[in-house]
Amino acid sequence: MTEIVVPAKEGRSVDVRIGQRIRITSPEGAQAADFFAYRADDPGEWLSPMHTWVRTRSVRPRQGDTFLSRYRRPMLDFVEDGAGGVHDMMIAACDQARYHEFGFQGYHRSCAENLQLAMRERGHELPVIPQPVNFFTNTRVEADGKLISPPNPVKPGAHVELEAKADLICVVSSCPFDLKIPGWTINADRGPTKLLVSVR
Repeated sequence: MTEIVVPAKEGRSVDVRIGQRIRITSPEGAQAADFFAYRADDPGEWLSPMHTWVRTRSVRPRQGDTFLSRYRRPMLDFVEDGAGGVHDMMIAACDQARYHEFGFQGYHRSCAENLQLAMRERGHELPVIPQPVNFFTNTRVEADGKLISPPNPVKPGAHVELEAKADLICVVSSCPFDLKIPGWTINADRGPTKLLVSVR
């Protein structure tokens, strides 16, 4: 078994072979986990929420769903949801531009940068930041179409478990979002916390 701690606001990569399972846990609860996956033999093929939700007919990932690549090939099965369905596939990875839009001045860590750093350590430069699967993220669409992310209700110890359908490089980012934006909480009010990742 491989076990990794993803420090608050940081990202880590891990190899997940076909048939192996990756478990992501929020030990303190209410911490969004931006999740990305690439085929190990071709990083140009990545997990695509948009292609997935066309197949599953749901913008919220559910236990039993299969995540597809941008070529519509199976990447992972969602085999266990220990977070009560509090997940999202609509919010793009946070980046420096988003923080500037919200009025933050200066540098701020982001899920986009965490992904780039994790893949760069493996020798891969990314021309595109894919849409992540945002586990433990309380996003919903209101009747008028407004997108909101109210306070995160995910309990300590919440987890998800996925089974690989191909040899993959997976990246997990402990989302650094910590701005106090009404209706856009993302993480707990106390700020970002660590995540735990295991592969078996």
